[in-house]
Amino acid sequence: MTLELARRLAAEAIGTALLVLFGAGAFVAAILVGKGSVTYPGIGIIGFSFAIVIAGVIYMFGPVSGAHINPAVTIALTAARRFPVAEAIPYIVAQLAGALAGGLLVNGIFGSKALTANVSGGTVVQSGFSYAQAAGAEALGTALLLLTIMALAVDARAPGGWAGFIIGLVVACDIMVIGPISNASMNPARTFGLYAATDILGGHTPWHEYWLYWVGPVVGAVVAVLVYQFIAAPPSPEAAEGRIPQRQ
Repeated sequence: MTLELARRLAAEAIGTALLVLFGAGAFVAAILVGKGSVTYPGIGIIGFSFAIVIAGVIYMFGPVSGAHINPAVTIALTAARRFPVAEAIPYIVAQLAGALAGGLLVNGIFGSKALTANVSGGTVVQSGFSYAQAAGAEALGTALLLLTIMALAVDARAPGGWAGFIIGLVVACDIMVIGPISNASMNPARTFGLYAATDILGGHTPWHEYWLYWVGPVVGAVVAVLVYQFIAAPPSPEAAEGRIPQRQ
């Protein structure tokens, strides 16, 4: 492993850990403040917290690793030949490891209360919705996210400086719409980290639902990237590297 790749993997791990800690951490806080339930305005606050931390991570680590912080993003860029195949698995492993660290930190901060707060602030299919509906919601939410990433973080025609801000807001938008259905993961690492941390610490984890948090986001992400390439994006050297171009 080269030093450059090690630095990028560290950036992915730390970025994903921050996403889980300050995104899912807001979910746990909302549940505890709401004494076991989250109102719709509370979902908006959770979305806002995710938006802020995602924007921060993109500005911090975008120049280093591209700030994928999500296996669905890495897989989609790889499938579209926008990211090296040889680096996809190391990126995903780093993201999963970072998410686990973030999940453990959530539990470290909130203590045993986190274990019963929706799987440490994790994602589960909500009552009244089927697995098909949840997977479909995850696919659509992730598709919107990837279309935005392609338009603002990959396409060489994008205006400079806006990627982190707008991508964060799109995640908040997704959470406000599909949060009541599937808790709006759109990120297999986010779900894994919180499930695994809850399991390690002795809580109940619905692993039987985990598959849909891979299938929905990955399908939505891959389709979105291919559609964007077909409709809007010309080839560019920056896009081929799968990294966020830095513009003044």
